[in-house]
Amino acid sequence: MLLFYAPDILQSSELPEQESQHCIRVLRKQTGDVIEITDGKGCFYQARIEDAHPKHCKINIITTIQARPSWKNWIEIAIAPTKNVERIEWFAEKAVEIGINKITFLKTRFSERKELKTDRIQKILISAMKQSEKAVLPELQAMTDFKQLMKQSFDGQKLIAHCYPGEKTLLSKAYQSNQNVLILIGPEGDFSREEVDLALSNGFQSISLGESRLRTETAALTACQTIHIVNQMKEMKK
Repeated sequence: MLLFYAPDILQSSELPEQESQHCIRVLRKQTGDVIEITDGKGCFYQARIEDAHPKHCKINIITTIQARPSWKNWIEIAIAPTKNVERIEWFAEKAVEIGINKITFLKTRFSERKELKTDRIQKILISAMKQSEKAVLPELQAMTDFKQLMKQSFDGQKLIAHCYPGEKTLLSKAYQSNQNVLILIGPEGDFSREEVDLALSNGFQSISLGESRLRTETAALTACQTIHIVNQMKEMKK
């Protein structure tokens, strides 16, 4: 299914300019053709092109389909961006394909990158959503200070992956299936000891992602996939 993204389709009845150009100039769709659209808010639309304008493609909605959620819980990963932005872009793309609700970028003591423009990453999220045929666009939270994140409330399990010695539980065992979850993934230099202690004092649980030492984006993607596997295994046992 070839999807177009139009977040305000019910109000405007036309595709955004970039989507219009792709639809009309690249794919050469014409008036009368039927296309598939998502608003990124949980709905798919089947629509007919009424005016094949390359900048303002007007459509008429034929059918509205409320998409069935692919998973039951809220999955959020807060990650310290890597110095090489392509690695964090890769994570964002693959996380959307696997399934995630929110990505937050963390500024920590040992962060390799203190600032990060999110415009390009937002486009990557949209592209990945369309490619994987999802109807919900994940939330993207710009760079947030670690201490500020600690002040934000979260209704669900709160987990932090780090490399310091001490009692840690494998994520696959620590996570309670179908529960909302927020997982913190640190930079290449790990969180500071003070940051780990602050997280623990704010209700986070220390977790391990296995024996291998993983790069930041690999750890984040492993965490995301593990949550889905735990939930899938629970559903199989019913």
